[in-house]
Amino acid sequence: MRVLIAEDDPVFGRVLEASLVKWGHDVIAVSDGTEAWRVLQGEDPPQLAILDWLLPGMDGVAVCQRMRERADADPAYIILVSVKDRAQDIVTGLQAGADDYITKPAAPEELRARVQVGVRMLRLQSALADRVRELEDALSQVKQLQGLLPICSYCKKIRDDQNYWQQVEDYVTEHSEVRFTHSICPKCYEKTVKPMLAEYREPRQGKS
Repeated sequence: MRVLIAEDDPVFGRVLEASLVKWGHDVIAVSDGTEAWRVLQGEDPPQLAILDWLLPGMDGVAVCQRMRERADADPAYIILVSVKDRAQDIVTGLQAGADDYITKPAAPEELRARVQVGVRMLRLQSALADRVRELEDALSQVKQLQGLLPICSYCKKIRDDQNYWQQVEDYVTEHSEVRFTHSICPKCYEKTVKPMLAEYREPRQGKS
């Protein structure tokens, strides 16, 4: 997964980058918030971002706020990193739009676990979005018959909205995706088809 690191501490930034590369991620590293914002707005932006709170140009909290204001269909998962460890600081970071918060210095095991949570969340969001698109496509192909249908008690034709009477199969085909294949039920075979066959055979037998 492509991961953005925005960190102005060169030592911590290199540690972060080396760790993420070791875990199989493709890393983009920047050292200020303005550049991080540019990367996140670009084409094919990283899906996960690790932002330091205190950055030159634009701090991590401001980047979070701008990202959430965009309301992207596929927003980046943002982990905010800071030396600020008060409960109010964590609340401020999360309310700004961060998905997770890590206080420095972060142990490698904790960092990896937080990143793995982000990856799982992104995969779940992607799977859900795919499912929603499939359902929307399916619904767009469906036409529903709703309400009461005026039907003749004798011939069983249906009256449409233009006051024309149609065969049942014609009306249903026009108002839905249903297509008919015709057959003969046992009752109609005994009542109608069988006598017709008998009448057809009798003249032929009389000629023989």
